Amino acid sequence: MGLFDFLRQPDINQGIQDYSAAPDAVLLDVRTAQEYREGHVPDSRNIPLQSIGQAEGIIHDKNTPVFVYCYSGSRSSQAVSRLRQMGFQNVKNIGGMASYSGKVEL
Repeated sequence: MGLFDFLRQPDINQGIQDYSAAPDAVLLDVRTAQEYREGHVPDSRNIPLQSIGQAEGIIHDKNTPVFVYCYSGSRSSQAVSRLRQMGFQNVKNIGGMASYSGKVEL
């Protein structure tokens, strides 16, 4: 582990691979509804950060693997913290769309 590893953002492309390999996982986009409509990772669900409490109505098992992204990784980091406070056990910030190189759905 290097001195500046704490500055490194998660790699969304690796995160999408991890999501694809996890059975019954949920891919959660916490950007605004407008941002989501402008392009999102296929199969992702949109719950904007300001509405993250709605996750309990969509993800019923709090042990479900949840992979969270936004635009840069900042909002997804906040969402992961909030989801953990809500009792979700298996949540991961995978970074931001700004670094995503895969297929985008409109």
